[in-house]
Amino acid sequence: MRPLAEDGVVIHAPAKLNLFLEVLSKRSDGFHEIETLMCPITWYDTLVFRDEPKGSVRFACEFAVDPTRQGSASQGDVPSDATNLVVRAVELLRRTFGVARGAQLRLVKRIPASAGLAGGSSNAAAALVAANLVWRLGRSAAELAELAAQLGSDVPFFLAGGAAVCRGRGEQITRVGELGELAAVVVRPPVGLTTADVYRACQPATEPRAVQPLLDAWRGGDRRRLAAGLCNRLQGAAETLCPWMQRLRQEFSRLNFDGHQMSGSGTSYFGLCRHRRQARALAAVLRGRGLGQVFAVQGCRGMILQGERLWKSPKFASS
Repeated sequence: MRPLAEDGVVIHAPAKLNLFLEVLSKRSDGFHEIETLMCPITWYDTLVFRDEPKGSVRFACEFAVDPTRQGSASQGDVPSDATNLVVRAVELLRRTFGVARGAQLRLVKRIPASAGLAGGSSNAAAALVAANLVWRLGRSAAELAELAAQLGSDVPFFLAGGAAVCRGRGEQITRVGELGELAAVVVRPPVGLTTADVYRACQPATEPRAVQPLLDAWRGGDRRRLAAGLCNRLQGAAETLCPWMQRLRQEFSRLNFDGHQMSGSGTSYFGLCRHRRQARALAAVLRGRGLGQVFAVQGCRGMILQGERLWKSPKFASS
């Protein structure tokens, strides 16, 4: 898309993969205490944010792929009214900082819902960043992160930029720096799972695994230890709820991935590859097996602002 004038911005909001996800305990507030390593990937939704001086917030959602296509997000999965996280994020920011202006919002969806890819959370983070820029509020990433945590556990992650270890219910973010190239194949089958259902079916770990061995293997380029370090405590619960998860695990096991597992609470499943060429080749194989949407992806830094890397932009304060 072409950049907008000064009264608007275009932000490309990425999906994420969970390379590690351990469930530590059930909290008194109904959430779970977790430790997870998340990485943004090159699978983007696009948010167009235009200033609206009259003070109303108008929202439209469209799909870049046919919603009837196998594995795609559907109209029923993604709210097109004020309940969408994009609108909720903008309205929260307006109330918090006393903003009288409004906005015209257009969201182009490519990331499927109910897939463990956090597309909705990424969209919400993009909305906070876009509103901060267009309305020239000058709020820092830390201030926006406080609002993000009120919207959802995964939303603050997308404000951090790059891979991060997330703790608490997901809102406590520790950036881990560059992990090297990530190439992967992601499959989203034609069914979804709700996060609440999967967590409800999951038993917290009695002997929790630690994320550090995975980080050490990644930084050291040890592919064998990398595969051994992958973990998603929610996968067993998801497999009891959805036969597709077992099928995907079996399909990936037959191919030459470095390691593979479910992302988030499912139903997306991914395999790690040695390089982009291998990812493209294995994605082509899986596309022929009728498994749903199949994408070859790479790790990325995070949101992209109008073709410019957001985290290098002087318009966005990271402190």
